[in-house]
Amino acid sequence: MPKIFTLPVHSSNRGDLTVFENILPGSLKRIFYITNADGETRGGHRHIKAWQALMCLQGSCDIYVETPDKKMVFGLDEPNKVLILEPQDWHTLENFSDNAIVLVVSNENYDPEDYIYPSYSDTQNELNALQAIENKQKKD
Repeated sequence: MPKIFTLPVHSSNRGDLTVFENILPGSLKRIFYITNADGETRGGHRHIKAWQALMCLQGSCDIYVETPDKKMVFGLDEPNKVLILEPQDWHTLENFSDNAIVLVVSNENYDPEDYIYPSYSDTQNELNALQAIENKQKKD
């Protein structure tokens, strides 16, 4: 289940220091960032093993999350807000502001086998279509 946290910020006349620690299980193995994505959709997957933490360091974006039970939207618009995604949280990143920089931290290295692309809705729609075909064949 996705969770949003507010990270502690330590402010002084020398600037702000935002601390990210003890958020993800295990150690941090992968860090990447997304820029120049205005007007685009990123993500569109969930994972088998990887947990992720997403932070919009500059600008803003929306994270659409689908779990087996519900759909949610999280707005990231402050650099000290972090969204934690568990492996089963299917997600997309959308509505990037022109200057958005999204930092993503994961407890797993990149592994193409860890990605599951169909959303829960897509999978359910496919199952429903297959069930309808099967029911029609039984009638014929």
